[in-house]
Amino acid sequence: MTGATVWLTGLPSAGKTTIAHELARTLRAEGRRVEVLDGDEIREFLSAGLGFSRDDRHTNVQRIGFVAELLARNGVLALVPVIAPFTDSREAVRKRHQTGGTAYLEVHVATPVEVCSVRDVKGLYAKQAAGEISGLTGVDDPYEEPESPDLRIESQDQTVQESAAAVHALLTERGLA
Repeated sequence: MTGATVWLTGLPSAGKTTIAHELARTLRAEGRRVEVLDGDEIREFLSAGLGFSRDDRHTNVQRIGFVAELLARNGVLALVPVIAPFTDSREAVRKRHQTGGTAYLEVHVATPVEVCSVRDVKGLYAKQAAGEISGLTGVDDPYEEPESPDLRIESQDQTVQESAAAVHALLTERGLA
């Protein structure tokens, strides 16, 4: 089976991880080998010690991209729900995949910041509003939206299942599901 990396980018609390886990369940039920490379877990284990400066964010994304490409070239569908706020970082990961002949799809979970701040899964928006943290992507730190992702999902307008099904349909259309 062909592997691929599906990078789900978007703001904190956009729904990236929830969609990735829903899609992973579906793909596993179809007999596919799938790994979800969760950004929080990666930061804890693979990128411990990195902060949130632009350089550290870039290094984190490159490390995740390396692991994703390694998995994908070995027949695993690597689902990567990671913010990756900078276009140049995401493009470097895409180029790594292209160089290796490995499929790479970028999915923009384009949930508006107003919706994300209400969801506030990890309490980050509340902490930023209270002045407890700074550098929150999309609020007081930049997020460069993808100009032409392979798929754009407006998660506030559909269910998690519908969002996961849209990514699955893209994988199927590209011969990767």
